[in-house]
Amino acid sequence: MMQIRRIIIAVLDGVGAGALPDAELYGDAGSNTLVHTAEAVGGLRLPHMGQLGLGNILPIPGVPPVSAPTGCYGRMQEASPGKDTITGHWEIAGVVLQHPFPTYPEGFPEEVIRAFEQAIGTRTLGNRPASGTVIIQELGDEHVRTGFPIVYTSADSVFQIAMHEEVIPIEQQYAICATARQLLTGAHAVGRVICRPFVGTSGHYRRTERRRDFPLTPPPTVLNDLQASGRHVHAIGKIFEIFNGSGISSRDHTTSNPAHIEALCNAIRHNESALIFANLEDFDMLYGHRNDPQGMARALEEWDRALPELVGNLRPGDLFLITSDHGNDPVTPSTDHSREYPFLLATGPGLKSGMDLGTRATYADIAATIRQAFDLPPGPHGVSFLPALL
Repeated sequence: MMQIRRIIIAVLDGVGAGALPDAELYGDAGSNTLVHTAEAVGGLRLPHMGQLGLGNILPIPGVPPVSAPTGCYGRMQEASPGKDTITGHWEIAGVVLQHPFPTYPEGFPEEVIRAFEQAIGTRTLGNRPASGTVIIQELGDEHVRTGFPIVYTSADSVFQIAMHEEVIPIEQQYAICATARQLLTGAHAVGRVICRPFVGTSGHYRRTERRRDFPLTPPPTVLNDLQASGRHVHAIGKIFEIFNGSGISSRDHTTSNPAHIEALCNAIRHNESALIFANLEDFDMLYGHRNDPQGMARALEEWDRALPELVGNLRPGDLFLITSDHGNDPVTPSTDHSREYPFLLATGPGLKSGMDLGTRATYADIAATIRQAFDLPPGPHGVSFLPALL
């Protein structure tokens, strides 16, 4: 039987494949990021994803099913409550949450804001759910005049702080966000504190790529167990931040899809880590949250054009998994994440092709597959699909 030597995971952040059965509870009934994006642009051109079996998972305009897929294909159901990035990635790594992270549809309680203001020595602005690109236009002038940080949230469990880089130096911004992270514990332990630096002038403010996330540290994951067994885990994009560095041996701190793809290609060529774990955030951050199906389509097609080089550099013993963490349907009125199935594609030299992996009961099936591939003890969640691939 073939021995798996490396597993490569690429998470296309926010690229969902249809509403989960409980999506209505989250206000997401009928959401379908892939299908609605395809419909909005007259069909997606994803020949390489299609050849792996994407169109065999669900009907996508422009991506027909193929009779002989070169990969194996399926979809996954989220066992954890919620629809945020951290919950999704932690579940991929084997952690199924019993309770969702707290959210604040009315803004943060007075006691939270007052404690934060006392800790940083200044007042704040905002404190409401908002689009990050909108709130800096609304409150940017007052922030520049007063120096008060802009605090806002979303449907996700986030405490976001927007500050102008010429008003508050970037390292001070990071220190302010670290203070918020220390305060937000217990009942108010949000999934992420996010530093959202911006620049520009009145009416023309824009966010920069010096964003930094301050997440919670997860319970032990398969990443920690890989390290404990003497193996290395390499992170690309915001994977390091999502896991707060826990279980990560090395990283490429890339901040855009082109850079993520370049780092992923280089890692497939040269990195000997047992697990290479990449997040491609632009689908979610730049297009889903901004209701831009045309941008979402362009980003998907750019990813698809990169696939032949990525797959072509795989070695015998490699397993390449392409999936997502949640949806972010760009044609719904909401600009927030949507509770959707992630698609799942699997390929590698010498592995089986054309196998329907079905609907997996939890994202943690990926962690279970990693555990079986590297002879790690079983975890509390997930069923390995490795036997279907070998």
